Amino acid sequence: MLGAVFLSLYSGKVQAQEQNRAITTATPFLLIAADARAAGIGDQGVATSADAFSQQWNPAKYAFSSKQQGVGVNYTPYLSSLVNDIFLGNVNYYNRFNERSAVAASFRYFSLGEIEFRQGADDEGNIQKPNELTFDVSYALQLSPVFSMGIAGRYLRSDLRLQNADNDASAGTSFGVDVAAFYRSEEIAYNSFNGRWRAGVNISNIGPKMKYDDAGQESFIPTIFRAGVGFDFMLDEYNKITPSLEFAKLLVPTPLDPDVNGDGDITAEEQNDANEEYENIGAFGAIFSSWGDAPDGFSEELQEFTWSLGTEYMYRDVFAFRAGYFNESEEKGARKFVSLGAGFKYTIVNIDISYLFSTSAVRSPLEGTLRFGLSFNFGEDYYDR
Repeated sequence: MLGAVFLSLYSGKVQAQEQNRAITTATPFLLIAADARAAGIGDQGVATSADAFSQQWNPAKYAFSSKQQGVGVNYTPYLSSLVNDIFLGNVNYYNRFNERSAVAASFRYFSLGEIEFRQGADDEGNIQKPNELTFDVSYALQLSPVFSMGIAGRYLRSDLRLQNADNDASAGTSFGVDVAAFYRSEEIAYNSFNGRWRAGVNISNIGPKMKYDDAGQESFIPTIFRAGVGFDFMLDEYNKITPSLEFAKLLVPTPLDPDVNGDGDITAEEQNDANEEYENIGAFGAIFSSWGDAPDGFSEELQEFTWSLGTEYMYRDVFAFRAGYFNESEEKGARKFVSLGAGFKYTIVNIDISYLFSTSAVRSPLEGTLRFGLSFNFGEDYYDR
């Protein structure tokens, strides 16, 4: 029962929010911050400094990595207050093989734990282990000393359907492409400190819809636009503070309003027509149309943007303290939370942790969860990040 309830929640938003046209997609786990550093600054990373986990946020950042190679592993418990076998795991590797270029690969695995499936009360239980995963590779290139671009290709697999004796269920698959850019200015001398600007843009998961069987409905994958800006306040040789701001928007169609005549009475035919029209929207066309397709116009379109504010304090490039705030409209999902994080570096080893506090009436599944990240950066030194 718990597994069925979770699948209902995980696959989209709660039913009470459907009337507010919250956007739902396949593989929504791709929108979860998979590393503790990004989670500690409000789920943002498109314009922060490069690290081993940049693949999810902005692969173009790898061209500015301070070390030649890096490996990162991150573990995120999910719904930890209810169960102990639902988690998100993430493994990353990058190699900056010359002054201008870098390649990277990552693997993400989301386990929904074990679910006992029964046809009847007296039937023998059938244990199912639904899961989702992605594998991707990327290439980043510096086009100038301050600007880089990156591209990534991603394979997606979603195995959420529950098999039973009368159902030959199969996993849904798709692929996605990321196109990203990153800007990092030269170090600028101000009156009492030095500084550096950062900015980043990424359109990720550009790809076709996902389908589980020939008769099933096709679902959009979470194509998302992210843009952010940050600034390094280098107060002295030991202390650095980096505030940052990030915006994001799903490039997926807003659910259509089935009440076409505005009488408040939605018939089954109107609902079916709206569903059919929505299903006929193409995945690639939606990247452009989703900027202005909200039934209530510009005000609703603005509600589909999420934003986050974060800051990271570094002491001697060894100790890090982080904080952030993430906001999503009440009508579009109501994710609102404060996050805290910390990091420690010893030679080539980096350890990161983060913690989340919900500030919305809709409690986050990550409430009260410690996320852990471990990364190793080694090889030739490049220009200090």
